[in-house]
Amino acid sequence: MGMKVHGAIISPSAMRVLACLYEKDLDFQFVPVDMATAQHKNKSFLALNPFGQVPAFEDGDLKLFESRAINKYIASAYSDKGTPLINRDPKKMAIIAVWAEVEAHKYEPPANKLTFELAIKPLMGMTTDDAVVKEQEDVLGKVLDVYEARLAESKYLGGDSFSLADLHHLPTMTLLMGTRAKAVFESRPHVRAWSADIMARPAWNKVLAMKAAAA
Repeated sequence: MGMKVHGAIISPSAMRVLACLYEKDLDFQFVPVDMATAQHKNKSFLALNPFGQVPAFEDGDLKLFESRAINKYIASAYSDKGTPLINRDPKKMAIIAVWAEVEAHKYEPPANKLTFELAIKPLMGMTTDDAVVKEQEDVLGKVLDVYEARLAESKYLGGDSFSLADLHHLPTMTLLMGTRAKAVFESRPHVRAWSADIMARPAWNKVLAMKAAAA
């Protein structure tokens, strides 16, 4: 049956899974989900993701949702393909896992709020709340201070090699780099270099090309 990703190319979560698939150099089918017509709330889609959110993922008879969980599966099940995104060494993998958790629980909350205020609201004709932006820039800045210290001693968050811990940042990072929040990243030299490095990866550029082609 092959792999299928059901999602909207504008969705950061869907883009996260696509980036992983391209890094692993795997064949897959992208099944567009029209969120404007609430296709993600249809019974057929809810059978794939009962929360009615994109993406949903299929690999043969396996059905998954939640982008980070999907990527953990892909990186593990296809560890011999493409870019290694996890590590077989338990101690090295534990470090990757720590920073993957940091991304999900420390970085993503303020990054998501900033993305909504600075990237999504303007597209919807809504007014950005400057107080929320300032507050969340401060929160994100404190997280990136920790990143700056980490990246001063390690090329990537999880170690010397690019991993899921880095990849998972790409969707919101790329959106924020087109806003005033770019300064929060670029004012920290090691974070700036790391951001430029991971955003330049060929796999990520394939995702951005998909998004541009669908615009």
